[in-house]
Amino acid sequence: MAEAHTKNHDYHLVEPSPWPFIASIGAFILAIGAIAWMRSAAGESFALFGMELASASWGLFAVGLLIVLYVMYGWWSDTIKEAHEGHHTRVVSLHLRYGMLLFIASEVMFFVAWFWAYFDVALFAGEAIQFSRVEATGGHWPPDGIATFDPWHLPLLNTLILLCSGTTVTWAHHAMLHDDREGLKWGLTLTVLLGVIFTICQVYEYMHAAFTFDGNIYGATFFMATGFHGFHVIVGTIFLFVCLLRALAGHFTAKQHFGFEAAAWYWHFVDVVWLFLFVAIYIWGAGAPAAH
Repeated sequence: MAEAHTKNHDYHLVEPSPWPFIASIGAFILAIGAIAWMRSAAGESFALFGMELASASWGLFAVGLLIVLYVMYGWWSDTIKEAHEGHHTRVVSLHLRYGMLLFIASEVMFFVAWFWAYFDVALFAGEAIQFSRVEATGGHWPPDGIATFDPWHLPLLNTLILLCSGTTVTWAHHAMLHDDREGLKWGLTLTVLLGVIFTICQVYEYMHAAFTFDGNIYGATFFMATGFHGFHVIVGTIFLFVCLLRALAGHFTAKQHFGFEAAAWYWHFVDVVWLFLFVAIYIWGAGAPAAH
């Protein structure tokens, strides 16, 4: 009987898990709450199954978000537990890497959409479609009346910060491969701090922007592209902070460290996207800089 259950392959057949079902419930509640919240903000009603949900939009959104966060914590905790139990063989680890690469590829396509929108109105400014509450471009880019950021001040500083963070996360990776636990911890600590500093600088920049999100197509494309990247920086910083906590707990080894490797890939992806944003939006798309 024991021989019948002996594992003679490199694949991991997971135990029945409640997380996919709970995740679907949380995502549904989160989506309904978000839709109700946006409809409520626009002064419209939103009913589902005969129930008016606009007044409860924040509550639904919060409940859905908490469920999703709980699933993320529980599901990833199970994955970490499986790794410690030896289920992540070389084949399983390879498939996890394939999954992360496909996830990053899907993220690339998100940014392709924002770049596409930006270059469409920038290269064909005279033919830009004028939506309601969106001003004309004046036939050139940036549009008339838009004072852009000087790319060689705060945007350049943010670029240097992210490039330094890419260096520190690489240092942490090499330290881990050589069983240098102190180097791993300090490298991750510096990367997290640089990520936080980048976000603070980005918020400061937004607070001092001479244009807004609504009312002009430059602000809409600028804030969507850079804001979506800023969201990824926040996610990546949290990702690396969790890796730092795991490193302090002694989880990673030179042979088994996919969690950290995935975080490092994600962070390098964030770095590369910012370089494209810096060149395309801040330098190539620069007009008359704001006085401040």
